[in-house]
Parts: sequence; structure tokens; C-alpha cells
Amino acid sequence: MKPLVVVDADVLGRRRTGDETYVLNLLRALPAAAPDLRLAAVTRRPDLVPAGVEPLELPARAQEWRMAWSLPRLLRRVGPALAHFQHALPLACPCPAVVTVHDLSFERDAAAMGWRDRLVFRVAVPRAARRAARVLTVSERTRRDLVELYGIPGARIVVTPNGVDPAFAPGGEPDGFVLFVGAVQARKDPLAAAEAAAEVGLPLVVVGPEKDAVLARRLREGGADVRGYVPTEALARLYREAACVVLPSRYEGFGLPLVEAMASGTPVVAAPDPALREVAGEAAVFAERDGLADGIRRALADRDRLAAAGLARAQRFSWEETARRTGEVYREVLAR
Repeated sequence: MKPLVVVDADVLGRRRTGDETYVLNLLRALPAAAPDLRLAAVTRRPDLVPAGVEPLELPARAQEWRMAWSLPRLLRRVGPALAHFQHALPLACPCPAVVTVHDLSFERDAAAMGWRDRLVFRVAVPRAARRAARVLTVSERTRRDLVELYGIPGARIVVTPNGVDPAFAPGGEPDGFVLFVGAVQARKDPLAAAEAAAEVGLPLVVVGPEKDAVLARRLREGGADVRGYVPTEALARLYREAACVVLPSRYEGFGLPLVEAMASGTPVVAAPDPALREVAGEAAVFAERDGLADGIRRALADRDRLAAAGLARAQRFSWEETARRTGEVYREVLAR
């Protein structure tokens, strides 16, 4: 009988950007990468669970109640050999656990989230990282943070970089606008993108959930086209049509929009964040906040070379490889 591995997929259908993208694409690729395992996903949206994965429906009104009571009860009922979570572990887990930690922005930047969420994360994430049999993370940058800030032994951390959805591909002629992709919040610094776009005389399109309503209003008042969350197909079209993508984020664990833009053949101007440098290599223009406008000018002037370099770089990232590495970790833990 195949060992049962349960993945916590509560983010499905909740427009949680990077977290949802990670879980959805991992579940899509895992059945082929780990045919020796029986896979199940705990979710409030069983209709979104990919083929080859058994849906386990679990409604959730309050995350605190879910993690303290309803999720542990479900796990005891189904009896998995291993469970995989993001960020936090349930209060009680009847089997070995793997946890994915995408970044520690809440530790490095006090403005990364509200004080209440930051307090929860500062308790839940180190607890999960220390109790899990293995910690997965998406970049060497976050791996270093886990070792430095939480003292997690490097041997227990496995880097499994994100992939890129095949929906993001080149095609069509670019239009005359700058694109910002990411949650509208201070850490992502969309105002810097707006100021740089205005300086070079191009409109800015902003795509991503409006986590900070005041910031979203300031962007609109400044003339930005703030569209909120858009589905994958519409996002792929925007990447292809953009003159360039600007990512001035102060802290990233990986930077999915960077890879998505590169896979779309669109040049990227990014902050010199260690994770963004790690992902893009020499295939993007890096600029500090006060140099973003000049970075846009350089990207537009060197568009063809950057587009080619970005396409080549994006080929290094696939969800199939992410799932392969993740499956290897599952087997290592199960063999203990």
C-alpha cells in the first residue's frame, strides 16, 4: 500500500497569490513526480484540487480554530504517514511534518505586515521550522535567514525553487505601459514603481490584491491603473503587453513575478534584493529606489537582449523540478 501524504491546500481559491500558486502547481506536478505515494489535499475548495490528488474537504471560518482543532482532528481520522504545510504546523500533528517557509520578511522588515499578523507569524513560523522533520524553502536567501534567525540546522533545510506556469510565454507586441505585479503593501513598494513610471512618462498598471487600501488609493490618485487580483490568463497577457515590469520590493523570498515576466519575454527592472538577484542572475536590470526610472530607460533601450536573457534564465525554473525535489524530501522523511 502506498504511504499517504497529505498537503494542506487551504489557500486554494483564496487569491493568496504566491502561496496559492505554489500549492496549486505543486499538486499538479506531484502525481507524476511521486507515483509511489498516495497524495491528498486538505482544502475548502475540493473542486480546485488537480487530478491525481484526493481532495479532503475541510471548511474553515477561523484559522485559529482550524489549526487548533479541526485540522488535527481530520489528520487523526485519515492517518497520513506524512503531512506538508506552509508557514505553520497545526497545534497537534499525528505524523511527521514538512513545512514550506517562503520568506522571513516579517522578521527583517517591521512594515512587512500589520502588528497582529506579524506577532502570529513570529510565534508560528519558528515553532513550525523547529518541529518539522524537514523545512523546504524557495531560495538560498531564505535558507540563510532560517539558519541565522532561527538556528535551524542547514542539513534540515532543502531549497526547492518555485517554477513558472506554462501560461507565461512570449507573444504579441509590447504596449507602452509599465507593469507592477504584487500585493499592494508597503514591502512591495508600488509607490516607487509609480514614481519611476511617471518620471519616464509611461502609465503604470498595478496587478495584485489590495492589502493596503490607503496605499491603493494613493496609487489611483497618482494616475496608476490599479486592477487588483486578475486570473492567470489576464496576467499572462499583461506580462506580454508590458514595455517592462518593475519590482521595487524591499524584501523577497523568491519573487515569482520576476520569473513570470522573464518567461513572457518582458524585461524586468528590480530592486537589488538578494533573492531577486539569485533568481534573475544577469537577466534583469537592478536599481535602487532612486534609480528605478533610469533602470526603466536602460531596460527599454536594451529590450531585445534582456528579453532573450530572461527567456533563457526562466527555463531553469519548472514546477516539475520543484515537485521532484519535494517528492525526494517526502521519501527521506518516510524512510526515517
